Amino acid sequence: MTARVEVSALDPAVAARLKRDVDGLVCAVTQQQGTGEVLMVAWMDDEALHRTLTTGRATYWSRSRQEYWVKGESSGHAQRVHEVRLDCDGDALLVVVDQTGPACHTGTRTCFDADVLFSGG
Repeated sequence: MTARVEVSALDPAVAARLKRDVDGLVCAVTQQQGTGEVLMVAWMDDEALHRTLTTGRATYWSRSRQEYWVKGESSGHAQRVHEVRLDCDGDALLVVVDQTGPACHTGTRTCFDADVLFSGG
């Protein structure tokens, strides 16, 4: 397994605004550009965010594998990043992407199409 980078080249002004969890991670909600469809939720630390911002390719921290992963690097289901936004509290990111292929590891377009818990209708 790859050790996480403790020091990142992330802009210090951006890093100062992040409110990380105890593991140094920030929730990253990924949304399809143009439609607003929520595709998935993943996690980023400072280095994953830095890599995303500098490469334009969505890069996340895998909590289960304890390593960085670039979405689509092995599957071809890549995310080209159009915009990254920080929420008002600094504890969540919105990553607006152009998704190629399915976003979910199960092979579906979105990770949120399996179980509807409430529809309000």
